Amino acid sequence: MVVAADQDVGIDVSAETLSVEIAIASGGVERLEFANTAQGHRALIKRLTKKGRTARVCLEATGNYSLDVAMALHAATGIAVMVINPRVAKRFAQALGERSKTDRIDAGVLREFAQRMPFVSWQPPAVQRIQLRSITRRIDALVVTLTQEKNRLHAASASELTAAIRKSVRLHISQLERHVEILRAEAQVLVDSSSELRRMLARIRAIPGFGPISGLQLLGELAVLPADMKPREWVAYAGLDPTKYDSGTSVSRPSRMSRAGNRLFRKPLYMPALVAIRCQPHTTAFYQRLLARKKHPLQAIVAVMRKLLHAIFGMLRHDDPFDGARLFSAPLNSTGGP
Repeated sequence: MVVAADQDVGIDVSAETLSVEIAIASGGVERLEFANTAQGHRALIKRLTKKGRTARVCLEATGNYSLDVAMALHAATGIAVMVINPRVAKRFAQALGERSKTDRIDAGVLREFAQRMPFVSWQPPAVQRIQLRSITRRIDALVVTLTQEKNRLHAASASELTAAIRKSVRLHISQLERHVEILRAEAQVLVDSSSELRRMLARIRAIPGFGPISGLQLLGELAVLPADMKPREWVAYAGLDPTKYDSGTSVSRPSRMSRAGNRLFRKPLYMPALVAIRCQPHTTAFYQRLLARKKHPLQAIVAVMRKLLHAIFGMLRHDDPFDGARLFSAPLNSTGGP
């Protein structure tokens, strides 16, 4: 980690470009743009390390777009990288009074973040884990398309669309199913090649409701998270943290799920939560107790999802088996009491 640096740098990452703002030692600001390609990354590193200078760089976590440039910068001598949650960047921009949002403004906000906030150096995940996440995300994208095609086939069967179109859709469904099957096998090979990933998947699968598909999808996201994250940070990263809106004495809205997080981290928790509510006695009791307190069913489901995420954190951190009695209170007895 570079404790002090000659330059504080903010980088707004998009699919094709890197918008860069550099605060130099003399007090000025320099704005540059580079291609978000391997060649562009090399040009950026050359500029930041020119004449032996050092740099502290801040950028948002924007999936694969930011991952490649973050890894390239991390590997360069004299450059420290901090990768922050986009929600944190948004809140910081609001605190600065920024009302507009452009690549140039975002780069400036990130540069200010690097200057003003405690700098926490980012550590890249192992290549094997990055590959696993890439595969599981590709699987998710294919499954979304597969669902769309199945819905399209159902609509086509009840309409006057031609037989050729129905044949085309059926063929596409068959191809998608085959691709998903191949990728899931590849993902399992990656998991089997690592004792740590095997252990993590086994712990997740031991929780009622998690099957081979949901377990693998969740592991793909968990595998690349920083090791020093806390359970509440996991919840916030998944967008499962509650938000409350109060203003004065006249405006008070019910708490809601923030959704300001990683959808792919949140998604694999939903169906396992439903299964646990139906099949795991302690989870069922917890869910029913929330309903008795006039919580909306979806609020109660989200609460179960949060509980499961806390359980997974503890199980992986301490290598403990799942214990519903520890996570939830005792199940209801036959009279409906605790």
